[in-house]
Amino acid sequence: MDTPAPAPAPAAGEPAAPGPLYVVGDVHGYLDELRAALFEAGLVDQAGHWAAGSSRLWFLGDFTDRGPDGIGVIDLVMQLSAEAAAAGGYCKALLGNHELLLLGAQRFGDTPVNSGAGTASFQAAWLLNGGQRGDMERLQEHHVRWMSRLDAMAVEDGHLLLHSDCAAYLEYGDTIEAVNDAITAALDERDADVTWDLFRKFTKRFAFRDEAGPQTARELLDTFGGDRVVHGHSPIPYLLGEVAGEEADRDGEDGAQVSGPYVYADRLAIAMDGGVTMAGKLLIAQLPLVTEPQNPVPAA
Repeated sequence: MDTPAPAPAPAAGEPAAPGPLYVVGDVHGYLDELRAALFEAGLVDQAGHWAAGSSRLWFLGDFTDRGPDGIGVIDLVMQLSAEAAAAGGYCKALLGNHELLLLGAQRFGDTPVNSGAGTASFQAAWLLNGGQRGDMERLQEHHVRWMSRLDAMAVEDGHLLLHSDCAAYLEYGDTIEAVNDAITAALDERDADVTWDLFRKFTKRFAFRDEAGPQTARELLDTFGGDRVVHGHSPIPYLLGEVAGEEADRDGEDGAQVSGPYVYADRLAIAMDGGVTMAGKLLIAQLPLVTEPQNPVPAA
């Protein structure tokens, strides 16, 4: 098993060099798969505690829905955040559209919202998109506070980290700080329609996939910084045109065949959602990618 390479010891009086950088794709409640993947990467020990010293770990959002234990996933990420900080590293997380969905269902329930396609509610949308009643029953105020304070984007080592492969981030500011502040402020309004608008915008996908994709990726990079966009949200089988719909059965025989991150959009984007909800792989990758997977060309 490969383990993170230790950072070199700093000279006297110099700050410690940052440790290796890792990113995790969408987890969607698959806690056992997450624990196994983190252990395989050398980031946790067999008991599930931080074992990576000064390493840096970013989760790209979507911790809940569809899988069996979204609250367990959130609890683990919160635990690792504390343990990593104590060890000289860090574990951080980004806001995904399913966090927006769960927050909306918890705060607004069946309150009608203007969906653009008739009257809808967060409760109905949450259940339709894989909401687990057990998660809602176990959701506590500290989980809600944690989700509502997650950043939407960050730059690390030349990588622009996002949840969604969409251009909606550009609508909220022209710096990372401005975008994060604007989205946090929108959630603080506790207005059903405002939160629904956030959810609707960040549920869009495929902004980097087609002919104009490299240009869109470059616009985000030029605005917010970084050399490559790294995102979750759209499962790699969708990006490759191998799976048609989100109703793919995890228990089916034809699992999504994903071996690693998908580099595309003229090498300006890296997709990290391996499709764990459709019997695919829960991806963890160290950045920068040393060897890039040779993925097939997406279907036209």
